[in-house]
Amino acid sequence: MDAVKECLRDFPKEARELYLNDTVPYLDGPLSSLQFYRDWIGPNKPCIIRNAFSDWPALSKWNPTYLREKVGSKVISVAVTPNGYADAINGNRFVMPEERQMTFTSLLDIVEGKVKSSGVFYVQKQCSNLTEELPELTGDVKTHIPWMSEALGKKPDAVNFWLGEESAVTSMHKDHYENLYCVISGQKEFILLPPTDRPFIPYELYQSATYRQKEDGIFEIVDEEDSSKVPWIPLDPLNPDYERYPSYRMAKPLHCTVKAGEMLYLPSLWFHHVRQSHGCIAVNFWYDMEFDIKYNYFQLVESLTNAVGSL
Repeated sequence: MDAVKECLRDFPKEARELYLNDTVPYLDGPLSSLQFYRDWIGPNKPCIIRNAFSDWPALSKWNPTYLREKVGSKVISVAVTPNGYADAINGNRFVMPEERQMTFTSLLDIVEGKVKSSGVFYVQKQCSNLTEELPELTGDVKTHIPWMSEALGKKPDAVNFWLGEESAVTSMHKDHYENLYCVISGQKEFILLPPTDRPFIPYELYQSATYRQKEDGIFEIVDEEDSSKVPWIPLDPLNPDYERYPSYRMAKPLHCTVKAGEMLYLPSLWFHHVRQSHGCIAVNFWYDMEFDIKYNYFQLVESLTNAVGSL
């Protein structure tokens, strides 16, 4: 077992020596499909691409006045939490947000401070909500990224719209998608960890629950009945508890800021934690990853990490 632990400790170090970057590089524009696949998708490395969607009308149009006129009366799904943390650990629970149906205008009133409301509001429904709930806005963007679609030989599984308050935080997690994240206005702060750092990232099992706001404005946590426990990361990378999770000291997170007009390529299986400026608007494209030998190897590392416990 000690030999396996030593291998798991050396594995991320070798990845950094062989191919990973110390920072997230910038590209001045999109590459050809083949070049992007060779340089970034194949090696599973993130980058920030400038001038990748400079022709989108959304960059100049998407302000509160325009959005009120265009989709103000539309009813959308909004995640509401007491603290800004949706899909995150609270005590011994994995707590999901209250999903509230409200008009886009009502949301903008809260974000702009015209209406006071307890709770933190965030449009974050990840089921292609741009095309499903706000199709009126699709003319201002593209519904896929042509060079990415060509590189992967497929269209995106989902195109998501994001808008929320500064207090809204996305807790550390990973996705099985090749993710192109486009910031339209404001900025996003990402903390990224490569899949090879999995041995240093703790997971625990939690009872799933949902926030529910009572009539007096107080949020309660309601358990999901007959649900299986959810594996989730309890660690907060903004304030890591090294006494409880000493292995995380060996992790090497990357910090990057994605500004308006910039696109982050976030490779599949990369762990990420996200914050934003107030009222930040973004659109992202989820392309399903290839479940090939790369995924197979990651599953092996994950199984070995779970088997040996703390390093």
